[in-house]
Amino acid sequence: MSDDEIMGPALEPFTQLWAESVAQTLGEIAGSPLICKVLPASPDNAPPGATDVWMLLAFSGALRGELAVRLLPSSAVNLAQFFMGETPAEAAELTAEHREAVLELFRQITGILSNSIRASRGEVQVRVEASAAAPTWSASSTVWLGFEDKLSSTWVELLLSAALTAALRPETASPVTRAADPAPSPVLDTKVGLGLLMDVELGVTLRFGKRRMLLREILDLNPGSVLTLDRQVQEPADMLLDGRLVARGEVVVVDGNYGFRVTEVGPAS
Repeated sequence: MSDDEIMGPALEPFTQLWAESVAQTLGEIAGSPLICKVLPASPDNAPPGATDVWMLLAFSGALRGELAVRLLPSSAVNLAQFFMGETPAEAAELTAEHREAVLELFRQITGILSNSIRASRGEVQVRVEASAAAPTWSASSTVWLGFEDKLSSTWVELLLSAALTAALRPETASPVTRAADPAPSPVLDTKVGLGLLMDVELGVTLRFGKRRMLLREILDLNPGSVLTLDRQVQEPADMLLDGRLVARGEVVVVDGNYGFRVTEVGPAS
């Protein structure tokens, strides 16, 4: 399957969610709408360079795979200045502070992206890390994002791994061919098979709520700081298994230890 064929049914919704997440994040920072769009082709003035800024993203949960983000130094400076509320300076040099700002910006963008993906696929986690160079894996698909107005000279390149591209591809049922007089298959004892798994330990996570924070807010944290989450006290907490919601309930105290009383099993409808 060619990249063009994949772009139609699979990558187009994903890349559109990327553009919307970037626009929403930057729009909230600016306090006014901002347009980000998927470009039909790579910009002629954005060739790869040794000083490019790279970030590696690892998707887990309901969507698995890797994605790399490449920024020209000028694009990284533009986004960092925008994020930090600085007055744009022509020919400004890329600094370590700019790199940290861009990294935090994309962590906020992927937070919104995860929420958008959840509606159609379920819980998705995205880990964003800075990288000194391009990924070791070869990109299966490449997408470019561009902006208008203040960031018209800024571009973002997204490189998708083969695993992520395959995960985004619509599942197609393969025709089943029934052989004449098939040889008898051994019968699997389901009880025995499940018995082998019953002692496997699984780590679960309890989630009471979450919130998005700016880098400057995180740097201002100190002992005694109170963070307000997006969930009311009376709302149930979530129990997650490998990033998937498996139960909801309330927090209790049992013999001086925290406990979790399950009130609902499975995702809420």
